[in-house]
Amino acid sequence: MRSTFHGLETAKRSLVTQQVALQTTGHNVANANTAGYSRQTVNMVASKPMEAVGMMRSNAPGQLGTGVEFSSITRIREGFLDNQFRNENQNNGNWSIQVDTLQKLETIVNEPSESGLRSVLDKFWNSWHDLSENPESITARKLVRETAKALTDAFNQTSRQLSDLSADLTENIDIKVNQMNTAIQTIASLNAQIQRTEGFGDNANDLRDQRDLLVDELSKIANITVRETSDSYQVTLGAQVLVDNVTPTLMTLDGIQASFGADLTGGEVYGMIKSRDQYVADYQSQLNTLVNGLVNGDITVTIPAGAVLPEGTVLDGVTYTGSARTLTSSLTATVKGLNGLHQLGYTTQDPLKAGGTFFVSKDGGPLTAGNIQIYADIEADASNIASSMRTYMDGTTEKVVVGNKDLAMLIAQFNETKINFASVSPSASTSLGTVNDFFRSLVGQLGIQSQEAQRQADNSKIVIDQVESRRQSVSGVSLDEEMTNMIKYQHAYNAAARFMTTIDECLDKIINGLSR
Repeated sequence: MRSTFHGLETAKRSLVTQQVALQTTGHNVANANTAGYSRQTVNMVASKPMEAVGMMRSNAPGQLGTGVEFSSITRIREGFLDNQFRNENQNNGNWSIQVDTLQKLETIVNEPSESGLRSVLDKFWNSWHDLSENPESITARKLVRETAKALTDAFNQTSRQLSDLSADLTENIDIKVNQMNTAIQTIASLNAQIQRTEGFGDNANDLRDQRDLLVDELSKIANITVRETSDSYQVTLGAQVLVDNVTPTLMTLDGIQASFGADLTGGEVYGMIKSRDQYVADYQSQLNTLVNGLVNGDITVTIPAGAVLPEGTVLDGVTYTGSARTLTSSLTATVKGLNGLHQLGYTTQDPLKAGGTFFVSKDGGPLTAGNIQIYADIEADASNIASSMRTYMDGTTEKVVVGNKDLAMLIAQFNETKINFASVSPSASTSLGTVNDFFRSLVGQLGIQSQEAQRQADNSKIVIDQVESRRQSVSGVSLDEEMTNMIKYQHAYNAAARFMTTIDECLDKIINGLSR
């Protein structure tokens, strides 16, 4: 025999289920713009049917339905798209950092421009050319000194900017490590909450969305991998486990740097370490090589006949003393850069004084772009700049021919002289070439690297946008669809309410109307 109140129970189940569906729809609408939110759906199933009561089996045909109920509220999420997104996200994080660093390097190098390093070099060579045209002019010598100071300042400034960029990258790596650790701790905490919630048979939809959003953000920082089974959740960086269920393992700055190229193969941190240790360090090294080649690199020059070499000058293993100092014919020899060339001439000082070192290091250590400066005697007195290679005897006193311009001409032509950069740096990218050749190759290399990094970043961004679009089409909230569902569930709720009213009227007739 069927229950008299069976219809009321059926209507009640329908009302509850449609109300939950409406509430879930409202939850979706409310989170339409929430980052990382996955739309949720109510899974409705027919409740267990009722069979008519009997000793063995009812003779009544069929079973009586008992209405509807919801089995679960689940989020719509596709793990395959999540993995695709995270794989591309790490690539985009890496290349975007490289693009940013290379653009900063381009700003530092500032070529081509009217105020870059090459312009300063040209002014320096031009000042020597002006001195060669008027070797007796103290004004021309001061111009050489000032352009030389401008050149050293430009080298110092560029080197300092490179050092600052390297330090900034190191600081940013530390910041990203702290961000990683915060995300790792939060993911482990969310795992504990998810396990506790789902241990009671519920779906922790919103907690899982929060965890997935953190993993997405973490995937841009480093090349993490997620492994999830029914009873475990792991986030790993290569072979390093960052999160093991509810146990976080925090990273350190030294640890993440030691992982570079091994466990760490992508993400923003990888891009920062690569930018610092490869790009910035390489251009700092090339700049130092340029400075050392200019100042001390092996060059081959032809010293004109009639030149008088300073006493004790050594060229190609030959020491020139006494009368051998005066060249009877042109001499082709190898000298050590601009410093070596400057030492072959004479200043305008009296008594006779050979040109000394032109460029030195500020701290007395190896010469670099960061510590190059002009020699203190030259900075104090421009007459210590050598331009003449001729002397004459005034009685028994040897004096300089102030109007001679042989050395000034040689130095003015230095920008067209090939330097053996391998003599100061065996690993130099350009082993033989002029200062301009070396600098052009540096600028060209930077331009190509920047262009390639931009291309890679653009490509990865296109793939990310495509995958994210597919993710949103699956997991994102469509307001049109939710409004349609809202109307559908509203009508179903109204119909269930009307059904309950009908059953109530029937019961009222039975209870109150049959006694009349």
